[in-house]
Amino acid sequence: MISLLDRAGNLLASALLVMLLATGSSGAEPTYSFAATPGKLPKTVLPVHYALDLQPDLDQLTLTGAELVDIEVTEPTDRLVLNVVNLTVDTAAVEGDAGAASQIVSDVAAETVTITFPRALAVGRHKLRIGFSGHINRFGRGLFMVDYPSAEGRARMLSSHLEPADARRIFPSWDEPAFKATFDLTVTVPEKFLAVSNMPIAHEQPAGAGRKRVSFERTPRMSSYLFVLAAGELEQLSGGADGVTINVITTPGKSANGRYALDEAISLLQYFNDYFGVKYPLPKLDLIAVPGGFGGAMENWGGITFFESRLLFDPATSPRDARRGIFSILAHEMAHQWFGNLVTMAWWDNLWLNEGFASWMQNKAAEHLHPEWETWLNNSGAKQGAMAEDARRTTHPIQQPVANETEAMAVFDTITYNKGQTFIRMLESYLGDDAFRDGIRHYMKQHAFSSTTTADLWRALEVVSDKPVATIAAAYTEQGGVPLIHAEASCVGGEQRVALQQDRFSIHDPDAKSQRWQVPIAIGPFRALRPATTVLLDGASEIKAGPCDDPVKLNLGDVGYYRVQYDSATHAALAHSIAALPPADRVNLLADTWALVEAGRGTPANYFDLVERLSGEDSRAVWDQIIRTLSRIDHLERGRQGRAAFQAYARAKLRPVFARVGWEPTAGETQDRASLRARLIRALGDFGDVGVLTEAKRRFAAFLKDPASLSTDLREPITHLVGRTAGRATYDSLLALGRKTTNTSERVRYYSAAAGALDAGLAQEALAIALTDELPNSLVGTLIFWVAGEHRELAWDFVRTNFSALAAKQGPSFRNSFVSNLLSNFADRARADELASFTPVHETSGGRIIAARAHERILTDADFIAQKLPAVEDWIARNGAAP
Repeated sequence: MISLLDRAGNLLASALLVMLLATGSSGAEPTYSFAATPGKLPKTVLPVHYALDLQPDLDQLTLTGAELVDIEVTEPTDRLVLNVVNLTVDTAAVEGDAGAASQIVSDVAAETVTITFPRALAVGRHKLRIGFSGHINRFGRGLFMVDYPSAEGRARMLSSHLEPADARRIFPSWDEPAFKATFDLTVTVPEKFLAVSNMPIAHEQPAGAGRKRVSFERTPRMSSYLFVLAAGELEQLSGGADGVTINVITTPGKSANGRYALDEAISLLQYFNDYFGVKYPLPKLDLIAVPGGFGGAMENWGGITFFESRLLFDPATSPRDARRGIFSILAHEMAHQWFGNLVTMAWWDNLWLNEGFASWMQNKAAEHLHPEWETWLNNSGAKQGAMAEDARRTTHPIQQPVANETEAMAVFDTITYNKGQTFIRMLESYLGDDAFRDGIRHYMKQHAFSSTTTADLWRALEVVSDKPVATIAAAYTEQGGVPLIHAEASCVGGEQRVALQQDRFSIHDPDAKSQRWQVPIAIGPFRALRPATTVLLDGASEIKAGPCDDPVKLNLGDVGYYRVQYDSATHAALAHSIAALPPADRVNLLADTWALVEAGRGTPANYFDLVERLSGEDSRAVWDQIIRTLSRIDHLERGRQGRAAFQAYARAKLRPVFARVGWEPTAGETQDRASLRARLIRALGDFGDVGVLTEAKRRFAAFLKDPASLSTDLREPITHLVGRTAGRATYDSLLALGRKTTNTSERVRYYSAAAGALDAGLAQEALAIALTDELPNSLVGTLIFWVAGEHRELAWDFVRTNFSALAAKQGPSFRNSFVSNLLSNFADRARADELASFTPVHETSGGRIIAARAHERILTDADFIAQKLPAVEDWIARNGAAP
């Protein structure tokens, strides 16, 4: 057992107590030293329990509070250091000899307050009393307000969002994940409000002046970022599973739209209880629909918050496919109740233990509960996005050093989420489903209510699988980059042999450092006459692959995280019969072939030849890959003479598919076919198909007269296309619809359509909305990105001109990351230079990381345009349709 106290002179009793505080009562042996865990706070004082009393004022947007914190002191000290941001610590005292604080000093840059006492606190337990005051934010960090439209007019509610480090905006705290404690919360709110937190309400009592005090039951030991508070005029829809009450909580009149999420949550809780082998430990789970503040969801223990459109399904307005998106984010956040909440990473360098596993589990759960969705197949774009980022010089390991909270924000990215989940899927496939599940169960039981590192997980998986998990995993988690497997087939004495050679795949990085992996290669015969073989490739190997007339394919099922480059004869054989491959392998072959073009290792003709051979293809996943590639090329063609010819080619490829799918559904068609229809309509319209645009306008006009005339499945693409080609009257109609509805999904639909107008004057008007209070702040940045889709210069000029006003509305994340992400729309070196000299994005180390990635994307695209796009345009000129 590794001691968490490595300083001499501490009492054995204190050492044992701190061990329990840091690792929980499960008896787990952590592989990390608590004292050595990164962070700014001293490890010699630990919070054990917070008793919080909060009094928010929704009119003045102020917060006053008091807390009584049980602390454990492991070394005598006269100073306590806690995290605060935009809080004023008014009073502080320790019960007993230490008494009231002699000095309270805040460090704004470090986000800390140091409380000094006239006498040192002795080793052992103490009670710390703090009185403080702060603010309710207009942006979605800490405790924030949300104004939203209701049937009675504008209404206001409160909610919180604390990950990674914003509990310090609500109450002074040890706001780092390794510091786990229990919480008792009492909050004073208007009588008509429903207050929601991590645990059930213990009791309520009148507080005078139309208010009430609401107290909640004590939480389990948890990190401060998992604390939650939401309050407003709310209603709920309730159910339950395995002794746990599950509530969907919404603003008035919307709880019925939570039925789908509630039913799925019941199924998910039962599935997770079984899979993890540890039952959900809280008595309730609230799913809270927030109509603004932030754009995603947050896994607060016992009280998950969702941007409203991510949780609620309205059969009258939502496309049927929205159920998949709701299930996906619901499964992700519920998986966090185990991976992240029950077992928490010790520091943000292991964030992927939360996000990678929750992302993998959301798909794992979907494959189990809804196999008809073919979730892994239809989500292949997530893996491709991760591989594209991972091939750049600014990639980072899944597990990387994180120096501070701004860098923690920077690692909430596609590498952490999507590379993480893809690697886990590959590892599960290599170890076997049963062995992998047993390892996860072992890990959960051993580390429940404690903090861990990646090494703890590998050890648990090795125990049950008897395979070198840590050795395999290290190359994927401790270094960035994508393996590239060269496959060279030859025929020797009538037997085919495939030489495999490992390399590193990179884009726009000619000096990429050589790396090595142990890669689980799934290789099998092209015609599936024999079963596939899995080879753990470490460097190079030669595989005997059967008769010479039976070509092989690597990465069968598209499970592996690696690229493949075949010899020309094998690639030609695969291309010749691509239509006979399973859909996952068609997607994999297409994706790898295009990636080789991006990397300068293949020609556009190689990719377009595959597309040409898929004229009879009807798989949603296959066309998703093709449309993604066509859309990327179209993005790079903006402002070039070749764009019209390329769009004509794209229309020519998609029209026959759409002719088979048609505008109207057929009896018994799958949801994938319906989704493909919507995808094709949008893509064809974006590529300028006059027939599709004309029909979209006709159907939208009919919808304005009779909403029931337009299928919910087609409202999104048709509204988008109508907005894209809008004149004044249509633009005004879209905004009127957006202003009228109280449905958040509809608001997003109509405002996004208006903001996507090709008319520059209308786009400028849409941008002006960002400076008003018309939309919640969570949608303001999104509005600017909608405009930037076709008017990137206009959007950038607007942001540059109004940067201070926008930053004040949007909060610190705007300064850190928004401009970098916006300028990623550009593909010229001048904009890369402008980003490099734009001071606000470089103010924090996390901001500098995000800016460097954006800078690299701009340069990568600029070089693709200069070096590779001419070859695309040449192929289109020789083989494409007339504009």
